[in-house]
Amino acid sequence: MGRYLIRRLIQAIPVLLGATFLIYFLTFALGGDPVQALAGEKKADPLVAAMLREKYHLDDPFLVQYWNYLTGVLQGNLGETLNGRQVLDLITEAFPYTVNLAIVAFAIEAFVGVTAGIMAALRRGKFLDQLVLLSTLLVISIPVFVTGFVLQLLLGVELKELGFDFFPVSFNESDGFKAYLLPGFILASTSLAYVTRLTRTSLMETMRADYVRTAVAKGLPRRRVVVNHALRNALIPIVTFLGADLGSLMGGAVITENIFNINGIGGLIAQAIRLDQGTVLVGVVTLLVLVYLLANLIVDLLYAVLDPRIRYA
Repeated sequence: MGRYLIRRLIQAIPVLLGATFLIYFLTFALGGDPVQALAGEKKADPLVAAMLREKYHLDDPFLVQYWNYLTGVLQGNLGETLNGRQVLDLITEAFPYTVNLAIVAFAIEAFVGVTAGIMAALRRGKFLDQLVLLSTLLVISIPVFVTGFVLQLLLGVELKELGFDFFPVSFNESDGFKAYLLPGFILASTSLAYVTRLTRTSLMETMRADYVRTAVAKGLPRRRVVVNHALRNALIPIVTFLGADLGSLMGGAVITENIFNINGIGGLIAQAIRLDQGTVLVGVVTLLVLVYLLANLIVDLLYAVLDPRIRYA
């Protein structure tokens, strides 16, 4: 196990370098003028612009800028915006909101998706199965921003007029956990549908396996056959999907956070693109890549828990 962890950590280095290099290259290739973007509609003062370009090495070649960024990352410095804010401070302020939102969305996606998939698989071809297939297809077909605005109107506005103030329309930190429920459900909606369908398919395939049929033939209770024999193996592709989706939930929260005015990572990404702040964008991507790598490592380790036949040398 120790050697496996070391190999995975070593493999993570080129992945991290490749991801940061790619996003840095794309930011550099798109051009733009961050100094002028800082000035807004007004023309930037030539002296101030020249000073900023020299201070932040904006006129240096691409490889020189990227090398400066890497050396800064190794020292714990993700860079600085043109208005003097440390990128790490911006991420530290926004990260907790996105983490809370992603945790709520992940919990909804995992619990509701797996439960609905199991129920549909065990009632294949019946009304509940058809209802699950139809509803998940509907959720997948509707864009997230449409789902967000519709549920915001129905649950946040219409229910409030009826006296049920459970789902705030706009994010307010003082509302606590309740403030994350509706945006968390919207963020998880598409992934929830995929998890439901994946669970249904995986469990139905596992239920047809020889060892499951043998367990049934031995007279074991149906509940024990499903939980102890079929479900554990059926969960392996689902855990893989959930692990990869955890990073997607954090990176894909741009639309949801903007709908509910949440000042998280998604809002930070949108602001960085709008203001041409390449340093902020690369810093956020670096963080998200680390989340992806950590989530995938945890998923790989869970394989051995779900299936004892899997061992790591």
